[in-house]
Amino acid sequence: MKVKKMLSALVASCMMLAFVGCSPASGPASIATDQPAEPAKKEEPAQAETPKETETSGALPKIGVTIYKYDDNFMTFTRNAIQAAAEGKAELTMNDSQNDQAKQNDQVDTLIAKGVDGLIINLVDPGAAPTIAEKAKAAGIPVVFINKEYPDGTNSIGYDQTWYVGTNSAESGIIQGELILDAWKANPTWDKNGDQTIQYVMLMGEPGHPDAEARTKESIATINAAGIQTEDLGTQTGMWDATKGKELMETWLAAKGDNIEMVICNNDGMALGAVEALNAAGYFQGDKYMPVVGVDAIPEALELIKQGKMLGTVLNDPLNQGKAAVELAINATAGKDVLEGTSWQLDDTLAVRVPYVAITNDNLGVAEEAYGLK
Repeated sequence: MKVKKMLSALVASCMMLAFVGCSPASGPASIATDQPAEPAKKEEPAQAETPKETETSGALPKIGVTIYKYDDNFMTFTRNAIQAAAEGKAELTMNDSQNDQAKQNDQVDTLIAKGVDGLIINLVDPGAAPTIAEKAKAAGIPVVFINKEYPDGTNSIGYDQTWYVGTNSAESGIIQGELILDAWKANPTWDKNGDQTIQYVMLMGEPGHPDAEARTKESIATINAAGIQTEDLGTQTGMWDATKGKELMETWLAAKGDNIEMVICNNDGMALGAVEALNAAGYFQGDKYMPVVGVDAIPEALELIKQGKMLGTVLNDPLNQGKAAVELAINATAGKDVLEGTSWQLDDTLAVRVPYVAITNDNLGVAEEAYGLK
């Protein structure tokens, strides 16, 4: 019994020693497990949030842009100007509305849903401005319309975070009329039948477009106000399009031929088509000439002026229109005065007016500079 008791005591002693002997190995693991505070201290709020603060302070405003259609000559240059002006200053989401107002409305809804800070909108239908402005107002973001102006004026839309960048539509027609007058007086042989009347055809832009309506009206009114009579041999819409301009010019040449003494176009795109048709009919060869005038001063038209195939055009400055739209939008998204740090001015309709300039072979450099060609 004594032996058994001694053995039992010995076994118990060994077990206790074994337990104590295991404790140094398990001790450090237990301490590590019980010290989550150390890793937590490494994730102090100041250290974790510093990158986020830097990212927020340096974030660029997100601006949604819709262009009424990408394949419009002038708006292509304006779109490129918007992108150049925004580089490093704003994050743009660009959309081609494909000349469809319903599509543009959907695009605006999508841009707002994606959380843009502001909008730059080249309307398909100028009359849709209040609808777009209402969408922007509901989202609490500013909107800058460009190139196509709401007929009643931007100040009448009813949202104080709405502006317009473009031109004075009537001014382009007046300048075009003055350009025609000066050239007509300097070239009496252009009056083919000697009746002291300009027999003309007119390629109009989109029906209802403020620029198309004003250019058509004011160009002729300016000529007539100077005492020169005019006779309309044909006025048709070419929808700003070169192909349609070519087709209409071909039709007029077949019907009116040399009775036409002047081709007046609401934009250079249609003028390019008219020149193509005239070329095919033998004009600009030898003494056979037809004066053609346009508006926009796009590079292709400038080249035709150099070649003597266009009389002139009127500079519709896309670089400054794009630049102004971006500058106003960035200021507005930051809650600043939209004109802060810019050279622009607002008229009483809340519009920035970029001036037109008559362009002939004598001052091509002005237009080339505006388009970044020199």
